[in-house]
Amino acid sequence: MKRYALADEAYRSLRDQDKDQCILITGESGAGKTEASKLVMSYVAAVCGKGQEVNKVKEQLLQSNPVLEAFGNAKTVRNDNSSRFGKYMDIEFDFKGDPLGGVISNYLLEKSRVVKQPRGERNFHIFYQLLSGASDDMLKKLKLERDFSKYNYLSLDSATVSGLDDAANFRTVRNAMQIVGFMEDEMQSVLELVAAVLKLGNLDFKPESRCNGMDESRVKDKNDLKEMCELLGIEQSVLERAFSYRTVEAKMEKVSTTLNVAQAYYARDALAKNLYSRLFSWLVTRINESIRAQAKTRHKVMGVLDIYGFEIFEETDNSFEQFIINYCNEKLQQIFIELTLREEQEEYVREGIEWTNIEYFNNAVICDLIENNQNGILAMLDEECLRPGTVTDETFLDKLNTICAEHQHFESRLNKNSKFLNDHSLPHNCFRIQHYAGKVLYRVEGFVDKNNDLLYRDLSQAMYKANHSLIKQLFPEGNPAKVNLKRPPTAGFQFRASVGTLMGNLQTKNPNYIRCIKPNDKKAAHIFTDSLVRHQVRYLGLMENVRVRRAGYAFRQAYEPCLERYKMLCKNTWPHWKGPARQGVEVLMTDLQVPAEEFAYGRSKIFIRNPRTLFFLEEKRKQCLEDLATLIQKIYRGWKCRSHFLLLKKSEIVVAAWYRRYAQQKKYQKIKHSTTVVQSYTRGWQARKLLRELKYQKKCEEAVTTIAAFWHGTQARMELRRLKQEVRNKHAVTVIWAYWQGTKARRELRKLKEEARNKHAVSVIWAGWQGTKARRELRRLKEEARRKHAVAVIWAYWQGLKVRREYRKFFRANAGRKIYNFTIQRIMQKYFLGLKSNLPSMSPIDKSWPARPYSFLEGVHAELRRIFHLWRCKKYRSQFTEEKKAVYEEKLEASELFKDKKALYPSSVSQTFKGDYLEMVKNPKYQKLSSAIDEKILLADVVNKINRANGKSSPRLFLLTKKSVILADQKTGQVKTSLPLPDLSSVSTSTQSDGFFALKLKEVRRKWFEVYLFF
Repeated sequence: MKRYALADEAYRSLRDQDKDQCILITGESGAGKTEASKLVMSYVAAVCGKGQEVNKVKEQLLQSNPVLEAFGNAKTVRNDNSSRFGKYMDIEFDFKGDPLGGVISNYLLEKSRVVKQPRGERNFHIFYQLLSGASDDMLKKLKLERDFSKYNYLSLDSATVSGLDDAANFRTVRNAMQIVGFMEDEMQSVLELVAAVLKLGNLDFKPESRCNGMDESRVKDKNDLKEMCELLGIEQSVLERAFSYRTVEAKMEKVSTTLNVAQAYYARDALAKNLYSRLFSWLVTRINESIRAQAKTRHKVMGVLDIYGFEIFEETDNSFEQFIINYCNEKLQQIFIELTLREEQEEYVREGIEWTNIEYFNNAVICDLIENNQNGILAMLDEECLRPGTVTDETFLDKLNTICAEHQHFESRLNKNSKFLNDHSLPHNCFRIQHYAGKVLYRVEGFVDKNNDLLYRDLSQAMYKANHSLIKQLFPEGNPAKVNLKRPPTAGFQFRASVGTLMGNLQTKNPNYIRCIKPNDKKAAHIFTDSLVRHQVRYLGLMENVRVRRAGYAFRQAYEPCLERYKMLCKNTWPHWKGPARQGVEVLMTDLQVPAEEFAYGRSKIFIRNPRTLFFLEEKRKQCLEDLATLIQKIYRGWKCRSHFLLLKKSEIVVAAWYRRYAQQKKYQKIKHSTTVVQSYTRGWQARKLLRELKYQKKCEEAVTTIAAFWHGTQARMELRRLKQEVRNKHAVTVIWAYWQGTKARRELRKLKEEARNKHAVSVIWAGWQGTKARRELRRLKEEARRKHAVAVIWAYWQGLKVRREYRKFFRANAGRKIYNFTIQRIMQKYFLGLKSNLPSMSPIDKSWPARPYSFLEGVHAELRRIFHLWRCKKYRSQFTEEKKAVYEEKLEASELFKDKKALYPSSVSQTFKGDYLEMVKNPKYQKLSSAIDEKILLADVVNKINRANGKSSPRLFLLTKKSVILADQKTGQVKTSLPLPDLSSVSTSTQSDGFFALKLKEVRRKWFEVYLFF
C-alpha cells in the first residue's frame, strides 16, 4: 500500500502543484523493482482521467512493459524475471493530469547473455517464448524447431521455469505489440531476427590450412548458415567470407587477413550480441514512436526509473556487466544521499534552523574511484583499450594495481589493502571494490573485450547488403558509401555518458523513492531473513534517513507559495496580502492557532515538523475551498437566475412590442380595408351615374344618326335601282350583238378549215413524189462511187506493180541492210531530238538524267551522261575566280583526308576555311604576338591542351606557319611552345564527332612524345 500512497502523492503533486516528479525504484536484484514499477504505472493509469484517446494512451504505456520484459528480462539465480537492462520512462501529462504519451530510455542491455549464461540461468525470455508459443506454421517459416536442445545459445538446465508459462506469455507479447502499434510485417521481421540469432549460435567452424601455412576458418555445416541467410536475405557466400576474412582499413590502405577458428567464433558471438542489442534498441525506438506525445506544448512529466539492482554473485562470477550495474547503483545511491541526507541537513543550516548534524556514509569516493576522468577504473579501461600494442585483461589489472594501489576501497593481491598474508581467497586475476552495499569481487577476464564491443567491419558490411527490411536500419555503418575509420566509443564510455544524462535528468525533478527490500534469497513467500533485511536497510542508508526525518521537518515550502496556497484560511490574508510574505504566513499560522513546536520559520521557508499539521492545513484548505466553491456556486447561480430573469423580461418586452405592433397593424389594415370598400362603393355609384348620363346622351346622338342613315340609305337604294335598270338595258343590246358576232366568226372558221384541208392533201402528194426522186438519185450516186473506188484500187495495184518492176534491180543485193540502216537512223534521230528536249539543269550536283528508251543504247546513254557532266562541270569551273579555286582545292584535299573517316566531316563541308580565325593582324590583343612571328600565319585558333599527368586541359593559341607549330598562352599571348615542322612526326585525330587531335613529336634522342589538343 505504501507504493500506491507514494504514487498518489507524486501524481497529485504533479497535477496540483505543477512540479515534475520522478519515482526512483531501487534495491537488490530480485527485490521486486519491476513489479513495483508496474504497480506505480497501473495506479497512475487508474486515477487519471477517462476517455477514448486517454484510454488508448494508457493502454499503450502499460502494454509496452510485456514487450520490453520479453526482450530484456531473463531468469537469474536471484530472480525469475530479472531486468537485464535499465529502463527510465518519462510519462507526459497535460494540464488536467491526463496522460499524453511517454518516452522510454534504455541503458546497457546485458547482451553477453545472448551467447553465454551462467549456470542456473536462462537466456532472454523471447527465445523460449517463441519456441514454446509459436504455431507450427510460424516455426516452419522461421526454420525453427520446438526442441530447446537444438540450439547452442539456450541453456538446458534452466530452460523450463516453474510458474512461468512461456507459450501464454508469447501470445501476451504479440497482443501487446499490436496494441502498442507494431504492424504485422514489423512483428514478423523482429521474429525473423530472433530466429537468426538462434541459427547463428549453431554455426561451427573448422580449420583449413592454406598454401602459406596459415589456418583459415571454414563453416562445418552450411545448412544453418543457408537457413539464416534466407531469413536475413543475405548471400551465403558474402557472410561465409566475412567469417573467414577480416579487412583492416587505415587511411588509403586495406589489408585482408584470414581468421582462425577462435577468431571466427569470436566474430560469430560478436555478431549475435550486436544483432540482438541493436534489435532491442530498435524496439525501444519503435515503441517511443507510438507512445510519444504528439502535441508540441510543454507537458508535465513523471519519470519512473526501473533499473537493474545491485548484484553480488558467487566469487569470480562477477564480470564487466556486474561492474557496470553496480556503478549505476552507486550513482543512484549518491543522488539519494545528495538529495535527502546531505542537502536536507545543509538546508536546515542555511535557513537558520537549529540542527544537530547526523553522520552518514557518502559514497562519492567510490563513484570517483570508478568514473574519475584521470584515474578512474573506466577511464583506465578505455585507455588500455585504445593503447597500441598487446592489450590483455592482465595488463589492465596491472595498471589498476599501479594507480589504485593506495585507494582504501580497492583491493587486489598486489596492493597494500589486500592483506595478502591473511586473506588467500582473493585470486590473482581479480580485484575487489568496497561498494556501499558491501565488498564485490570482480574477475577481470573479458573486461577489455566487452568494453571494446568490437564488430568486424566485414560483418557490418555483409549485414548492410541484406535484403531484409530491418537489417539495413540496424547496421548503418556497413554502408560502403559512408565508411568511417574512426574507432567507435567503448561500452564503458557510452554507459558513463548515459548515466550522466540520467542523473542530470533526475536532478531536475522532485524525487520520490521506493526502496525494495529483498526478504530472502530463496525466491519464496512468507520467509523473512533478518540478517539479510538488516544488511539492506543498513547499506541503503535508511536508518540515517529515518533519523534525519525524525529530527527534522517533514515539509518545507517558501513563504510566497505557502501564503498563496493557504491565504484563504485567514480573513486578514484573504483575498490579498499587501505586506511581506513571511508576515502573512505568521499572521496565518497565528490565526489558525497552530502550536509553535509544530513549525519553524527559516530565512526564506517555513518548516512543518509533523505531517499531521500539514494534513490539518490541507483539510482546512479543502473545507475552505468547498465553502468558496459553494459561494462561487451561489453567486453563479444568482447571476445565472438574474441573467435568466432579465432575459425573460427583455424577451417579454420584445414580445409585447411585437404583439402591439401586430395588433395595430391588423387594426390599421381593417380600417384601411373598410375605407377602401366605402370608397369603392362611392366611386362605383358615381361611375354608374355618369355612365347612365353618357349612355342617354349617346342614345340621343345615335337616334339622329340613325334617322340620317335611314334617309341616306333610302336615297342610295333608289339611285341603285335606277342605275341597275339602265345597266340591264345596255346588257341586252351587248348580248345580242355578241351572239351575232359569234355566228359570223364560226362561219368564217368553217370556211378556212375547208381550204386548209385541201392545201394539205396537195402538200402530202408533192412530198411523196419528192422522196421517190431523192431515193432514186441516191442509188445512182452510190453505184457511181463504187465504180470509182474499184478503178482507184485497180490503178494503185497497177502503179505498185510498175514500181516494183522498175526498182527490183536496185534491191536485189543489200536491201535488208539498207532498210536496217534507214530504221536505225530514224531511231537515233528520234533519240537525240528527245534527249535535246529533256536535258537536266547545268548544276554539277544535279544527278538526274532522262530514262533510256532502248536497251541497245545503254552504253551510249551512260557515255553521253558522263560527257554532259564533264562539260557542265567545265562550264561551272570557268565561272570561278582564283580565290574561289583555291578554296575548292583546299576542300578537295580535306575530302581526300577525312571523307568517310571522320564523323564530323559532313557538317564541316559547307564552312569556308579561313585560316586566321583569330584575325591576328586586326586584333590589338594579339598584335604583339603577330609581330614576333616573321612567317605568314596559315592557321590561328584557340585549342585546349590536355596535360597527360592529370588529364586537365588549359586553353592555348594554336598557330601554324610553313615552318613551325606555335602554342601561346591565350591571356598573355606569350609563346609557350614552338615546334619546327621537321620535328613533327604525324598528326592523329579521332573518328568521332569531336575536335580532338594529337601531334606526335620526335626528339633527337629518338623518344616519341605526344601533345593532345582539342578544339
